[in-house]
Amino acid sequence: MDVEFSDEQQEIRKALRDVFDKHSDSPAIRAVMATETGYDAAVWRRVCEQTGLAGLAIPEEYGGVGFGFTELVVALEEMGRSLFPSPFLASSVLTAYALAHAGDAAARAEYLPGIAAGSTLGAFALAEPGRRDVRAVELAARAEGDGWRLDGVKTHVIDGLIADLVVVVARVNGDLALFTVDRDAAGLSRAALPTLDQTRKQARLTFVDTPARLLGAVGADAALERVLALAEIAVAAEAVGGAARCLELTVEYTKGRVQFGRPIGSFQAIKHRCADLYVEVETARSALYYAAWAATEAEAAGLDAPGELAVMAPLAMTTATAAYRHVAEEMIQLHGGVGFTWEYDCHLYLKRAITSAHLFGERSAQRARIAELAGI
Repeated sequence: MDVEFSDEQQEIRKALRDVFDKHSDSPAIRAVMATETGYDAAVWRRVCEQTGLAGLAIPEEYGGVGFGFTELVVALEEMGRSLFPSPFLASSVLTAYALAHAGDAAARAEYLPGIAAGSTLGAFALAEPGRRDVRAVELAARAEGDGWRLDGVKTHVIDGLIADLVVVVARVNGDLALFTVDRDAAGLSRAALPTLDQTRKQARLTFVDTPARLLGAVGADAALERVLALAEIAVAAEAVGGAARCLELTVEYTKGRVQFGRPIGSFQAIKHRCADLYVEVETARSALYYAAWAATEAEAAGLDAPGELAVMAPLAMTTATAAYRHVAEEMIQLHGGVGFTWEYDCHLYLKRAITSAHLFGERSAQRARIAELAGI
């Protein structure tokens, strides 16, 4: 296992950090937080044109850059660090990987080029109201003529309000299947949801006799597990980047904040707290990189949800989001009174940390799944 990034991967990190630092400073984030879409379309278009961000891990045959999962993790770390508001997670990760693993070559050829260009925005509709486990899918699909119809509700759909294409997980006579629904499909209604993390918009989608297209074949359990595993690692990457940035900001603040004639960072109690946070961040980073390596190996082998990836993905996400939340909470404490104010960005990171932990189900369900997969 090679844990070193190549020179090219380091260059990708540097280039993306420069881009995100330019387009995702505090005023820019707060401006888009107040909008319904949650991102700046002009900035998104410019970044995609300049860096190929939207198609970073999409194969070149579909108009993407053609990098692998490791480069995707690098990009997501940098996004998490800057809280870059964009449709990337929903469109270029969740939707793109759902299309990639659904076993439908025609759908890949039709949809992936637009996603790679950033002109088509995708969303992945999985969770349903009142379900602690996102895998507890009940939304029904039925065949009608040459097509399919959907009836039911999906909730907490990331960027569901702005998506041009929605990949929906549904049941066909008890079996899982993936479907695509166009944004203007009859019977599809969307409603914005109030969220703790205002930098990531979510929506409730209602389907009433809505026309849909089946991706691949009925029986998509393996495809869904692969998509969720990759999505969990993606969220872990964002969390590691965010946690590292929280620690960086905290150390910077404690070095400049003077109390009793000395920077508070020189006090032993503060030093020890920061050292403990550093250990947490690096532990989460190690779990993330191991999971990313497992994903890369699995992609190369062409296996469906192999054991190591299946265990490491939720483990990396749980470890990273827990570390993120703790570091963000400590950041607020170590910033003192100003840490609680709206003007400082500490709360933005804490809100992202809290909500990220619940993107794919309640933490208790995630822990139970890890224990089951690990044979504990």
